[in-house]
Amino acid sequence: MDKPRNPRLAASLFGATPERRLALLRAAWPGAVGAELARRTEVMGLDAGVLRVRVPDAAWQRSLFRMRGQILSRLRRVAGDAAPRSLGFVQGGNLAAAPPVDPPVAPRAPDAPAPASVRAAAQSIADPDVRAEFLKMAGRYLGRFGGDR
Repeated sequence: MDKPRNPRLAASLFGATPERRLALLRAAWPGAVGAELARRTEVMGLDAGVLRVRVPDAAWQRSLFRMRGQILSRLRRVAGDAAPRSLGFVQGGNLAAAPPVDPPVAPRAPDAPAPASVRAAAQSIADPDVRAEFLKMAGRYLGRFGGDR
């Protein structure tokens, strides 16, 4: 079973009220089931440790029921002690026809020049196009941290 580094952290931050705990689980749902399944399902509520999820029909209900162990494990990784102990499924609605929702995009860090040590190591890359792309990506990655790492 996968456990978060600190299983009590999410519970202490989000578990103070049922609304906050539900908000955490709704946010974690797409990561637990994937974008396509999240688009076809809806987290309805949390009742006595059971996360209620609306599914389009019986076929989806059976599929998710078979996956419940994996889903709960993934939710535990994110929510720790705030994760539900089980899942309950409710049929209804035409969720499969819902338009896809793009996940929010975090602002990208500005590109930074790669440090001299990285540029020197990149000289061992024979292909100039690959070397240039590597240096660009290294600068972008290191720019996230604001310096030479």
